[in-house]
Amino acid sequence: QVQLVESGGGLVQAGGSLRLSCAASGRTSSTYMMGWFRRVPGKEREFVAAIRRSSATYYADSVKGRFTISRDNAKNTVYLQMNSLKPDDAGVYYCAASTSSFLSGESARYDYWGQGTQVTVSS
Repeated sequence: QVQLVESGGGLVQAGGSLRLSCAASGRTSSTYMMGWFRRVPGKEREFVAAIRRSSATYYADSVKGRFTISRDNAKNTVYLQMNSLKPDDAGVYYCAASTSSFLSGESARYDYWGQGTQVTVSS
């Protein structure tokens, strides 16, 4: 089992920045891919970004150039640096971990999920 705990959410003005963190514990050696997803009320959970253990990355088109995903394997932590935030970026952000090494934005490929952290962007 792998446990994921997100932190760093909060309220920010449009154009501002936030950095989310996701600390993993448990059988972290089995997690080859980590990702971030978000959900807003009334909508499907949406892929944001993913990163492999090799640090190869993959982003949703809506966040390319504004968000950066990174990981510190020694600390078992994944980060999501979010810049130039827009009101549409608001939602609950979830960290996810996959035992697959295939870089993907499909939520079904992820085996473990955190509880989420709220991001609110004021216009």
